Amino acid sequence: MKILIVRVSSLGDVVHNMPMAADIRRHFPDARIDWVVEEAYTSLVRLNPHIRNIIPIALRRWRKTLFSAATRAEMAAFRRQLRAEPYDIVFDTQGLMKTSVVMRMARLAPGGRRVGLANATEGSGYEPLSRIFHDQSIKVGRRTHAVMRARLVAADALGYRPDCAADFALGVPEPQRLPWMPAQPYAVFFHGTARAAKQWPQAEWIRLGRSLSERGLPVLLPWGSPAEQQAAQALAAGIPGARVLPALPLMEAVALVQQARLVVGLDTGLTHIAAAYCKPTVEIYCDSPRWKTEGNWSPNIINLGDGGAAPRGDEVLAAAQRLLG
Repeated sequence: MKILIVRVSSLGDVVHNMPMAADIRRHFPDARIDWVVEEAYTSLVRLNPHIRNIIPIALRRWRKTLFSAATRAEMAAFRRQLRAEPYDIVFDTQGLMKTSVVMRMARLAPGGRRVGLANATEGSGYEPLSRIFHDQSIKVGRRTHAVMRARLVAADALGYRPDCAADFALGVPEPQRLPWMPAQPYAVFFHGTARAAKQWPQAEWIRLGRSLSERGLPVLLPWGSPAEQQAAQALAAGIPGARVLPALPLMEAVALVQQARLVVGLDTGLTHIAAAYCKPTVEIYCDSPRWKTEGNWSPNIINLGDGGAAPRGDEVLAAAQRLLG
């Protein structure tokens, strides 16, 4: 059976889709699974041994130069790759018009199906018109966790139940000599987020960092934008031994997570990668609802706060101490 998954973005959503592939292979060991994903995330999907082929798409980049000859040529090459072989099932677990159009472009084997979401979950960006491209639309509960949502779509279409813990099946990145990687155990703070409402107070990060520093655990501070870099520098100024990292490519960021002794982070993609690896992780929710993405598959993950109710500093410190033992 040949299966195509269309889940192009964002980073956290791509991570949350991975247990779907493990479920399929558990029930259909000979299934061959391909994945359409944004070009920036291909290296992450490549870490999943259940994925045979990755078909990169560059929607974010193409939309900036839609009418250029180079972009048109890239889009044509993508379409050829997408239609190179027929699929028995094409899954669109994102539920957007752009992803359903990609689903429609894929070539089906005789008797093949295009399967997607029949409805939105609470607060999702689902677009109902996407159903016009489905052969089968799967209904899920309004408050279905992001991981379970994709798992339920595949299970319903293929006739099984997702009755085990989520398995992200993320392999370990190839060893790299990274000059910024400490020799001793370290903690990582994923303090940056695009939305101000999702941020945790700087003073609380500093108090937490000082407590970890007193335990001999240096804090590493990655960043993803100039504003986040400035915030990281401000945190480092208040935390003894803290280090602001250089700009990291995705696989270096994954290596940072995979080797960390402790990860504390906001509701962001890299925090969710830490949770997918079942690293000791404190997930901090300040604005977004916790039920949507909380790491609920491992005792190594502690989720604190909720939409509109950020956790207190002493709660986060207690959680970190518990995970450190």
